[in-house]
Amino acid sequence: MPDLLVRDIDPEVYERMRKAAERQGKSLAQAAREALAERFKPSREKIWAEIDAFRERIGPVEGNSVEIIRRVRDGRTRD
Repeated sequence: MPDLLVRDIDPEVYERMRKAAERQGKSLAQAAREALAERFKPSREKIWAEIDAFRERIGPVEGNSVEIIRRVRDGRTRD
């Protein structure tokens, strides 16, 4: 995994992060990873846009999924 070195963090911000991590029983590094992940996670709109683009790429899906699920459930993989 990549590493990130952040220089010149405001001492007050650092101390607040350190104390918050301590209260949560986490390392400062773990708290920083979680804060970055939360801050940069994709929005719902972006996720739905990616899903819509995928659906458009694959086109309509044909077949009877109910029948396929029943065959698999009943162990009839070839009918």
